[in-house]
Amino acid sequence: MAAKKKAVKASKEVAVLVGTELRNLWFGYATDTSKDTVVLKRARQVIYWSASVKGAGGLAVTGPDQSCRIGPAVNEVQARRVTTVAIVSDVAVKAFEAQPWAR
Repeated sequence: MAAKKKAVKASKEVAVLVGTELRNLWFGYATDTSKDTVVLKRARQVIYWSASVKGAGGLAVTGPDQSCRIGPAVNEVQARRVTTVAIVSDVAVKAFEAQPWAR
């Protein structure tokens, strides 16, 4: 028997990291993560993260640092074939919104 997803269904947007089967990772704001397609507002693609952030879990806790590559915000992304959803801490949200991009 397949395990049930524990999903976010909120009346307001929640900051999340969403991973897909195609190995894409997105940061954005969602109101419903219960489906295989998650709609993200003000979404930023995580193009590269360094070992210093300690993986995708570290991104959700502390956010990206200056050696990471985070794309610019787009109005809306429909992340399809979602495999992972992580709630992002307030500290990490601030780091993502700073849009670090290694020079």
